[in-house]
Amino acid sequence: MGPKEILDHDSMRLLGQRVQIGWVAAIAIAVLGLVSGTVIGCGLVMFEARVWLESYSRQAAVEADASVSDAQKILTILKQSPYEPCSEDEIAYLRGLVFQSPLVKDAGRLAGGKVACTATGGQAASAALLEPQVRLKDGSVAFGTGKAQRDGGPDRKMLERDGGYVLFDTQMPTDPSPIPMHVTATMRDAAAKVSFGTGLKKIGRITEGQGRIGNTLYATRCTAQGLNCATAYTTIGAALGGEGSMLSTSAYIGALAGILMGIAFSFRLEQNRELKQQLRRAAEGDELTVAYQPIVDLETRQIVGAEALARWKDEEGNEVAPDVFVKIAEEFGFVGAITKTVLRRTLHDFGDTLRERPGFRVSINVAAADLVDPEFVPMLEASLKQARVKPQNLVIELTERSAGDSVAAMDTIRTLRKLGHSIHIDDFGTGYSNLDKLLYLFADTIKIDKAFTGVIGTDSAGAAILPQILGMAQSLNLEVVVEGVETYRQADYFNPGQQKIYGQGWLYGRPVTVQEFLILLANEQTTILTSPEEASAFTTRPGTLRIVSQQTA
Repeated sequence: MGPKEILDHDSMRLLGQRVQIGWVAAIAIAVLGLVSGTVIGCGLVMFEARVWLESYSRQAAVEADASVSDAQKILTILKQSPYEPCSEDEIAYLRGLVFQSPLVKDAGRLAGGKVACTATGGQAASAALLEPQVRLKDGSVAFGTGKAQRDGGPDRKMLERDGGYVLFDTQMPTDPSPIPMHVTATMRDAAAKVSFGTGLKKIGRITEGQGRIGNTLYATRCTAQGLNCATAYTTIGAALGGEGSMLSTSAYIGALAGILMGIAFSFRLEQNRELKQQLRRAAEGDELTVAYQPIVDLETRQIVGAEALARWKDEEGNEVAPDVFVKIAEEFGFVGAITKTVLRRTLHDFGDTLRERPGFRVSINVAAADLVDPEFVPMLEASLKQARVKPQNLVIELTERSAGDSVAAMDTIRTLRKLGHSIHIDDFGTGYSNLDKLLYLFADTIKIDKAFTGVIGTDSAGAAILPQILGMAQSLNLEVVVEGVETYRQADYFNPGQQKIYGQGWLYGRPVTVQEFLILLANEQTTILTSPEEASAFTTRPGTLRIVSQQTA
C-alpha cells in the first residue's frame, strides 16, 4: 500500500469516526428530547386533568343543587297535600309532581322507615328498611339506598321530610373532557361533613378542593349554599392514557426537537472540527495575520503603544471572529501555536520601533494554556533575545479567567513580572478576579472592559460601578487602559490628571496593518484630535486612525 493509499485510508477512517460521533450525538440528544418531551407531556396531562376535574365537579355540584332544590319544593308541596296519604288521589297527585320535574325520579311516603307508597309503584310497600345516611340542617334526611318501585337501576339518593320522600334522578352531567372521569354528588350533613357515594368509598371523607390519594386524582366543589357538593375523580393511568392526551404529542414533539438538535449539534461539531483543521494548518503554515490598535495616553494625547490582535480568514476567504477561532484553539489544545505566531509577527513588525522608542510598548494576549506550558517562558525569552527587544517593551495581557487559580499559572505570572514584563488584566470587571488576586499577581495595569465604557452617561448599573473601579485602581497605584472609547464624551469622562489613564477604541483608531500603523509613528510628534470641530478639518478614510501628524519645527 503506497503513501497515497495510506492517506486515503486514514482519511476514510477519520471520516467514519466523525460520522459515528455525529450519529451518536444526534441519537443521544434525540433520546434526551424524547425523555424531556415525555416529562413535559406528563406534567401537561396532570395539569389538564386537574383543570377538567375542577370544571366537572363544579358543573356537577350546580346540577346536584338544582336537584335538591326541586326535591325540597316537592316535599313542601307534599306536606301540604289536600289528599289522604297514599290514597289513589294523592298517588295521582304525586305522579303529576314527578312528571313536572326532570331532576326527580320518584316521590312517595315513608312509614316506619319503609316505603308506603310511590308515584311509580302505587301502594305496593317496600319490605326493605331504609337507613338514614345524612341529616341536613333543615331537618331533611338523606338516604343512599333508594330505588324506584319499577326501576331495576342502581340505588338512588332519597331525601325525606315530614313523612314524604323524593327519589333523585342519578343522571350526572356528561363528561366533557378527553380524559375518562367519574363524578358523584353528595350533601353536607349538619356538621358540614361531606359523605361520598359508592364510587369514592375507598377514599372516604375529603375536604373541598383538589388533591390526590394514591393513584386517584380528585376535585371536590360545593355550591354557594354549601349544602350540595360533587366530586369528580380519575386515576393517573386513565389521565395519561386518555383519548386526546397531550402525553404522546409532547413525547413526539420532544423527540423531533431532540433529533433536530442532534443534527444541528452534529453539524456544528463537524463544522468546528473542519474549522479546527483549517485553523491548525493556518497556525502551522504562518497564515494568520496580526492587526494593531493604538493605545493613547489621555493626558498627552500621544500614541504610546499598540495591542496586537490575531486575525484569520478560513480557506474559503471568510473572516472568522477572534472569539470563535481562539476558543476552538483552546478547546483542541493548540492555542499556543497562535500565541507563538502573534509574538513572532509582533517582534518582526515592531522590532526596530521598540529598539528606537524605549517608551513604546506592544501588548500580546496570552491564554491560560500558555501560562501552564513549561515551554512558554523559555520560548518568550529566546524570541525577545533574538529580536533584541527588552521585556519592558512587551506587555503580557491576561483575562481574569486565564489568570485563574492554577498554581502553575500563578508562578508563570510572577516569573514574567520578575523578567520585566508589564502585566495587564484584560476585560476587567467581567471575570472572577478580586482585590487579593490583583495584589497576588503583581499586575500593574487593568483594562476596563468596553461594556463599562459604553454606558457612560446612562443610568446603567455599570456606570455606577465605573468610579469604584477607577478608585480601586488609584488606591492600588495601578494604571488604567479604557477599552471601547468611541466618542469624545466617553474620552472626556476620564480625568488623567489624577491617575495614569490610557485610551483604546475606535475614537483613536481601528485595528490596522503594521504598515498603516508605522506611518502614524513616522513623525517625531503625534497628537490626537481633541474635539469634533478639530476633527472636521481633516478627512480620514474608513479604517485609518483619527490622528493628525505634526512636523517638528
